[in-house]
Amino acid sequence: MERSKKALVVVSFGTTYPDARRAIENLEEKLCAAFPGYDFYRAFTSRMVARKIEKEEGVHIPSPAELFEQLAEQGYEEVRCQSLHVIFGQEYEKMMEQLRPFAGRFARLAVGAPLLWDTQDYLRLTRALLETMPRLAEDEAYVFMGHGTEHPANAAYALVENCFRYQGAERVYVGTVEGFPHFDYITARLHRHEVVNVHLAPLMIVAGDHAQNDLAGDDADSWKSRLEGEGYGVEPHLTGLGELDAVAEIFISHCREAQPL
Repeated sequence: MERSKKALVVVSFGTTYPDARRAIENLEEKLCAAFPGYDFYRAFTSRMVARKIEKEEGVHIPSPAELFEQLAEQGYEEVRCQSLHVIFGQEYEKMMEQLRPFAGRFARLAVGAPLLWDTQDYLRLTRALLETMPRLAEDEAYVFMGHGTEHPANAAYALVENCFRYQGAERVYVGTVEGFPHFDYITARLHRHEVVNVHLAPLMIVAGDHAQNDLAGDDADSWKSRLEGEGYGVEPHLTGLGELDAVAEIFISHCREAQPL
């Protein structure tokens, strides 16, 4: 009897930084190991990132819509799609919009939630991050930079910080590049708690462009430079969330619980 064709599609925003891409690859490898009976495929939601990779590296990474069209033409019967987005924001919605037209073209099409979906996800993530962080001295704080968005899902970042606080981490703060909480919120918290030294880290799947430049870059407008300009000692930690086994476990659980489209 012929085996039914099953595909595991892992969709992320993507990054043009080859070293940072290792975080995505780590999650893909962990997901593949958890679903051994599936053929693996990768898609990026950022066309800008995909075009730059194709131009500079000669590698074509399809959009979700392009990839799903190929899978339908190749006769796949079951497709399990896992998002590697952090929140259910614009990029996640972009992915879902591209997938919906394919709902009737496979015997089964299921989609896994992004990293932060229900309350337990927030608690699992913050517990895992606290285990990897150094023990803070009284005059130290740990600051995470998320991407931020105009989408209502931006509220996720405040919930992450509240989950840190719930677990006793009073000097762990979360800001964003393109939303609120913003940089001024961070500095207000640092001043209020009389912080002297600051640890900086990305709250992103990869330590790519935003982490390398907006967070820890040497330009005058990076968070690192601005904090140093205000007299703080700053230590960056450029590790993407995708490099953490605990984050992979959250994505694997979401993929197992993937909902039919």
